[in-house]
Order: sequence, then C-alpha cells, then structure tokens
Amino acid sequence: MGRVFFFILLLIALPAAAQIYKYTDANGATAYSNQPPDGVSAQAIDLPPLNSVERQPQGENAPTAQATGNEQPHKTYEVLELTGLPTREALRANNGTFTVTVLIKPRLQAPHLLRLLLDDQPYGQPGNVPILQLVNIDRGEHRLAVQVIDGENVVQQSPTTSVTVQRVHTP
Repeated sequence: MGRVFFFILLLIALPAAAQIYKYTDANGATAYSNQPPDGVSAQAIDLPPLNSVERQPQGENAPTAQATGNEQPHKTYEVLELTGLPTREALRANNGTFTVTVLIKPRLQAPHLLRLLLDDQPYGQPGNVPILQLVNIDRGEHRLAVQVIDGENVVQQSPTTSVTVQRVHTP
C-alpha cells in the first residue's frame, strides 16, 4: 500500500506532457512505466497539469564566474539521484524487470532528457519521465546512474548506485 501511495505522489509531480502506464507485473504488484509493457494490459494514467514557480534571479551582489576557461560545469540540478533501490539487500526481480525512480530538483527543464546508465553504458531510450524501467536484467551486481542530457551533451550525472539483482529461476 505504501509503495502505491509513493508512486501516486510521484505521478503528481511528473511533467504534464508525459504519459504514464499502470499495469500489474508478473508477481501481482502494481507497476508504472513510461511505455506500455509488451503482452500485458496497461492502463494510461491521465496526469493533472502542474503548478510551477520560476526561480527568481539573484541580486546584483551575487557572485559571478570569471571566464578563465577553468570553471567547473555549473550544476543545473540541485538534486539528481536514483531512489527506490534497496541498499542493504538484493533486489528481487524474478524476471529481471524492475523500475527505478529519479529524484531531480528542480524538475527536468526542456530540452533536457534523462538517460539511464547500466554498468556505465546507456540503457534504453532517453526520456522526460522520472520512472525508468529495466527489463530482463541478469542476476548479479550492477551499477546504475542517471544522466541529464541535452542532445549528445551530458549536462549532469547522478552518483553511481550499486544494486544486486536476485532472480529465482523455476524449472
């Protein structure tokens, strides 16, 4: 019940243009995705429009970077991390399919997209929905991170998270 409530709260915070699908996975749990899964009946979820507040520019006394060519890239997002993953035990995903959630503040800015990294390689198609699905992932330890990209340019990357996938195979 708590997991469903968390996803409902998360759905409220998604961009209005995003399409989310709700379905029941092979284990009977309610799951959400930005793409309807193959071979499973999925229900499109209508998301309400969001209220937004623009950040006010800082005053004239705000520090400015000098153009020396040695500046560190500006962090566009104060928070960028993967959440909803177990930290002390293995992730049980009998068919290797699970979702991860991106915590990003402020919310994703156009034309930026989110790109998941699995074992340091891009995984899936970039998108603007902060719920990312992984399908048929092998058992064992994997490294996950998310990047904010603008075209081919990486704007920012989250810290890498290690997760151990546990799959139970039935004969």
